[in-house]
Amino acid sequence: MVGDLQSLEDLGTAMGSAPAAAPSAPVHVQKLDKLGRAYATGKRKNAIARVWLTRGTGRVIVNGKDYVEYFARPVLQMMIRQPIQVANRDGQYDIRATVSGGGLSGQAGALRHGLSQALTHYEPELRGVLKKGGFLTRDSRVVERKKYGKAKARRSFQFSKR
Repeated sequence: MVGDLQSLEDLGTAMGSAPAAAPSAPVHVQKLDKLGRAYATGKRKNAIARVWLTRGTGRVIVNGKDYVEYFARPVLQMMIRQPIQVANRDGQYDIRATVSGGGLSGQAGALRHGLSQALTHYEPELRGVLKKGGFLTRDSRVVERKKYGKAKARRSFQFSKR
């Protein structure tokens, strides 16, 4: 019996198992709650954004305020709009988000990450476009901790010969 085996396929048939089929790519399906909203959480630095996405006219509400009022800097506003513009869905979704922790820049990054995730929950076919743009990857960089004997994480105190 052992001498008859010439390949791994022969071993599989000798052991009584059929050859395994190649694994297929995972199928992504639409994930909506009972109110028809897509929900996702985004993170960046110490900020966390909870994002709800519904069909609508393109309004973006962050912590009860319009996003232009909450994020006053145009760079942060542009950052938040990026996933929607890349997906060509401008003015098609209403976005409601709550952000907490970190500063404004981290909160904008968390909101962008959460919005991208929510878009893929609402329309799974957008996953490829958003992944190629790098919007689905969480930016894991965080502030390095301060070390003892140092002024900051790496900066030393000024040297003096005296």
